[in-house]
Amino acid sequence: MELLRLDQASLAYGTQVLLDGVDLALRKGDRLGLLGRNGAGKTSLLKVLAGEQEPDSGSRWLRPGTHLARLSQKLPPGDAVTVYDAVAGGLAEVGELLSRYHRLAQDGAATDLEALAAVQQALEAADGWRLQQRVETVLSRLDLPADRELATLSGGWRRRVALGRALVGEPDILLLDEPTNHLDIPAIAWLEAQVAQYGGALVLITHDRRFLQATVNRIAELDRGHLLTWEGDYRGFLAHREQEAAAEARADAKQERKLAEEEAWIRQGIKARRTRNEGRVRALKQLRQERAQRRTAVGRARFGVDAAEAGGRIVAELRDVSLRLGERTILDRQSLIIQRGDRVGIVGANGAGKSTLVKLILGELEPDSGEVQRGSRLEVAYADQLRSELDPEKNLIDNICAGREFIEVNGRRKHAISYLGDFLFTPDRIRTPVKALSGGEQNRAVLARLFLKPANVLVLDEPTNDLDIETLELLEEILLGFEGTVLLVSHDRAFMDNVVTSLLVLPGDGTVDEQAGGYSDWEARGGGLLAEHTVEHTVEHKAGHTADRAPGGSDSPAPAGAPPAAAEKPAAQATRSERKKLSYREQQELAELPARIEALEIRQAELEAITAAPDFYQGDASAVQATLTEFTELQATLEAAVERWAELEERVS
Repeated sequence: MELLRLDQASLAYGTQVLLDGVDLALRKGDRLGLLGRNGAGKTSLLKVLAGEQEPDSGSRWLRPGTHLARLSQKLPPGDAVTVYDAVAGGLAEVGELLSRYHRLAQDGAATDLEALAAVQQALEAADGWRLQQRVETVLSRLDLPADRELATLSGGWRRRVALGRALVGEPDILLLDEPTNHLDIPAIAWLEAQVAQYGGALVLITHDRRFLQATVNRIAELDRGHLLTWEGDYRGFLAHREQEAAAEARADAKQERKLAEEEAWIRQGIKARRTRNEGRVRALKQLRQERAQRRTAVGRARFGVDAAEAGGRIVAELRDVSLRLGERTILDRQSLIIQRGDRVGIVGANGAGKSTLVKLILGELEPDSGEVQRGSRLEVAYADQLRSELDPEKNLIDNICAGREFIEVNGRRKHAISYLGDFLFTPDRIRTPVKALSGGEQNRAVLARLFLKPANVLVLDEPTNDLDIETLELLEEILLGFEGTVLLVSHDRAFMDNVVTSLLVLPGDGTVDEQAGGYSDWEARGGGLLAEHTVEHTVEHKAGHTADRAPGGSDSPAPAGAPPAAAEKPAAQATRSERKKLSYREQQELAELPARIEALEIRQAELEAITAAPDFYQGDASAVQATLTEFTELQATLEAAVERWAELEERVS
């Protein structure tokens, strides 16, 4: 059953065509992932679907009685509005009545009984009690603290509030624009589960490829005004898109050859013939017109890192380091080493101290105790610093190239417009003030400035926010080719899998857990971040060096994340308690491990018999080496499996 349909919808801003005769139908149960480059018009299409913006031509049809909600990319403002009022606001007039009733009921003995009676009467007339139950259900499902003010919540929790406001009306169609921005990994996993439970039609814009793969069953890509749709998941779409791109390239090449032949014929015909084939002339005019109207694909981003001279073998070594910010323990007698060439991902829940650890490594903070030894000849490029240095009133030439027409890149002189073009900036966008650029364009501007600076240490703090997927993939290639050291703070699990060789995991209890491989490798070994369990009610401070006291006079600030009652439990105690319990996935893993260990032991015995044979080493050298490699790797895998089984067994004993 169709809920929403666009027919031949077109939309343009000046000369930029965003939608060109777009047709799209949404049915109940559709989970549509909307892809496209930054600036392609994805958010504009979402606004057209929501009815917030009229197309220049074409039509939009919404089934009568269908309720629609849109989650904006922007966070709700951090003001004095309570969570209850913000969520209830999704019910319009009834929501205002519920907010008034909630405030009056909270006043206790000081309640204005006449006002309370009037609100109760109005709610009864508007079927408000049923809707009140809906608000309570949403608050409970999203684990939201009803009486906290938005000003006391982190960006991740305000994102949850915005989602609650969208869900409280029980929409038939839900439009989500970059919902994973500002969320940490546990919250993203939580959101995946929420989306999986949603029964209506969903349209989702996201750069998080793993989230996309886990949540959608249809893909639509907006490219040069046209919408290409695909029934299936994200991986299937990628294969389909490669085939489509190859077919388009072949068609364009064929048209170019035909046009060249006809142009040659028309010139020859003028000299050699008194009369010409008028039909062929008309066909040539049509070819010229089609060639003029054809939109060529936007160029691919091209950029690289200007590598500085290699520094010492050790980038940073922490020895028995402790650090506290206010009442929070970030590090408690921790030691670790980062060496030249390491690509390290730093992960943890919001507030665990990821950025603080980076500042400690770089020397922007000093420990309370212990020693930090930093390497020699370090040339650091820090993306977070560069973002704060962009002047919103200046254009890209002034911000990135200091107003110069020519700049030096990798030892070569290059025109500023050409360099910025490598980051997909058109000449008109290059002259635009930074404040008028989209979030993705501003992030590309940060990368453009970052890669102008020679460096042997790259520090990237959430570099993936707002970037389109193609630019993300290119950034991955650049980082893999970079010969220096990379420190990456990110909540993008796929990006980390493709870039890092090890993880520093901050569980939030003052420890740092070093893990080999990417995020999925760690997950496969049973790793995972604990969900947040207490509401973050400390106001984020710009300096990042002190934590505000908890509301109500408590000296101990609550860790980020859920019901206020849980805030009274020490964070370390809560962590130990959580670690005694096995998740559902860990229970499955424990059940499967004995069979896996047995299979590995059988294969180990087979390989031992093969290598013990008298003629084994007389065989083909490559086959011998392959068998020995398999034997070595299998032994390591078997040891890891046995250790993991013992660990899980100990936790349930």
